[in-house]
Amino acid sequence: MTATQPAAAPGTEAAEPPGAAPSSSATARKPGGDARETLYFALRNPKVVIGSVVVLAFLLLGLLGPLFLKFAPMDYAGPPMAPPSADFPFGTTTFGQDVFAQFVAGLRSTFLVGLLGGGVAAVIGMTIGFVAGYCGGLIDELLNMLTNVVLVIPGFVVLIIINAYLGVRSVPMQALYIGVFSWPWVARAVRAQTLSLRSRDFIDLARLSGAGVGTILRREVAPNMYSYLFMTFVLLFGGSILTAASLDFIGLGPTNAMSLGLMMNQAVQWSALHLGLWWWFVPPGLGITLIVGSLYIMNVGLDEVFNPKLREM
Repeated sequence: MTATQPAAAPGTEAAEPPGAAPSSSATARKPGGDARETLYFALRNPKVVIGSVVVLAFLLLGLLGPLFLKFAPMDYAGPPMAPPSADFPFGTTTFGQDVFAQFVAGLRSTFLVGLLGGGVAAVIGMTIGFVAGYCGGLIDELLNMLTNVVLVIPGFVVLIIINAYLGVRSVPMQALYIGVFSWPWVARAVRAQTLSLRSRDFIDLARLSGAGVGTILRREVAPNMYSYLFMTFVLLFGGSILTAASLDFIGLGPTNAMSLGLMMNQAVQWSALHLGLWWWFVPPGLGITLIVGSLYIMNVGLDEVFNPKLREM
C-alpha cells in the first residue's frame, strides 16, 4: 500500500457515505439549507478549523511569498552557511542561497503536485467506480479486474522506474505519474458506495423517467456522495504530496523546479546534517509534515461534520 491509497478513506464498502441521502425525503431538502448546516458545523469543529488554517497559511505563503522575496531560489544571495537572521529568516545554504526563497518556491510545487496528482487519481477512480457500481454485470467485472491489476502493481517502484528512465522530469509529469497509480482504492470505495445507492427509490424513478446512465450518475448518484468524494480528494491530495516528496528526496524529482523534497535531498547531498545546518532541512521537513498532517486532521473533522452520528453536540 502506498501513501496515496486512501486506506483510511471515510466509510467502508458496507458503510453509508457521509452525507448520502438515504431516502427521497432527504433529497427534498433545500441545497442551500444543507450547505449552511454543513458550514455551521464545520466552523464549530476544531479539527476542520485548525487543519484548514494551517493548510491555507502555507498556501498563501506559497502564492504571495514570491512577491516579497529579494532573491530567486537559486541565486547566490548571501554568505554561505549563514544561520537564520533578519536578512535571511531561514538562513542560507552551503552556496549562500536563501533557504526561505527555496521554501516558498517549494510550497508552490508541493501544492501543485498535490492538486494535479490528487485530481487525476480522483477523476480516474471516481469514473471507474461510478460506472462499475451502477452498470454491474460484465462492465463491472472488467473494470473490477482492471482495478485489481493496478492495485497489485507496486506503484512506488513503477514511479521510480518511470521517473528514472523516461527523461521527463517536471512537476506536472510527476503529478500525472502519481495520479495514474493512485486511483484503485478510490475506484473500489466509490463502486461500493454506488452499489448501495443504485437500488434506491429515487434512482429507480430516474431510470423509469428515461434518464441515461450518464445523467443518473451525474444528477442522482454523485450529488448524494459529494461529501464522501470531497473527503476522498483530501486524502488523495495529501497522499500525492507525500509520494512526490519521497521521489524528490531520493533524487527523482523535477529538474526544472524547486520542491520541499528536493530541498531535503540537496541538504543531505551537501552534508547539512554533519555541518550543523539544521535550518536547511528542518523547514522543508516540518512543512511537509504540517501540511499532510493538517489535511488528515481536517479529513477526520469533515467526517464528523458530514456524519450526524459523529457530531459532538
